[in-house]
Amino acid sequence: MFEDLRSHLIELRKRLGISVGSIIVMFFVMFFFHEPILEWMVAPLNTALIEVGKKSVIAADGMVTTSQVGGAFFVALKVSFFAGLLAALPIILSQLWLFIAPGLYANEKKMILPFVFGGTIMFAIGVSFAYYIVTPFGFDFLITFGSFKFTPLINIEDYVGFFTKIMFGFGLAFELPVFAYFLALLGLIDDKQMIAFFKYAIIIIFVVAALLTPPDVLTQMLMAGPLIILYGISILIVRAVNPAPKEEDEDEDEPEEESDVSDRSASDK
Repeated sequence: MFEDLRSHLIELRKRLGISVGSIIVMFFVMFFFHEPILEWMVAPLNTALIEVGKKSVIAADGMVTTSQVGGAFFVALKVSFFAGLLAALPIILSQLWLFIAPGLYANEKKMILPFVFGGTIMFAIGVSFAYYIVTPFGFDFLITFGSFKFTPLINIEDYVGFFTKIMFGFGLAFELPVFAYFLALLGLIDDKQMIAFFKYAIIIIFVVAALLTPPDVLTQMLMAGPLIILYGISILIVRAVNPAPKEEDEDEDEPEEESDVSDRSASDK
């Protein structure tokens, strides 16, 4: 037993090593492009600050600041790690699939490309949804609220951590249909189980949305709403891939009808 577990641990270490190595390589690559990446990340914040300047009469225009001596350098490191992790995502997903592949059938092992590309595309869709839909509404509400009394001075270190948390949260949330598809492909879940779990999934979705988004109802709803829709889509996907077996009531009724016929024929004789 220990020998079997040891082989799995060696394989896990290998896959983790490749994944971490890919992140490190991409980190150094993205460090040379951290300035345009940072501009892309700060764009929604700057837009919200401009809106504050237009709406506010008492307070001055907000601005982005740093409170550390090496703040700009540490921000560059955070931005490079964020971009490097996104760039290494296909490699990470491929290593995850290769780790579980030995326990799959031959036809299931061939699904590595759909898993990698599907997972990468859905993560990108989640990040795009967060960037182009959630952050404009969320930042505008959070920064504009109370701006008539206070001048918003946004710490760039805090903002980068806040931004990456939202992006990764939505990216991971949009992976739900992909993982549901492959779990159904492996026969681990069916549509009946997902429907029965739906009421618990609603609670989990709102808890996750509260943990991964700012403490305002608007942003939480912008995450919880798509997650509920994605859960419904996942049910349809699972139903197409691994539908639950039909109720056995019909099968049980048929023998009863046959026994009734035999009893009647015996009584007639």
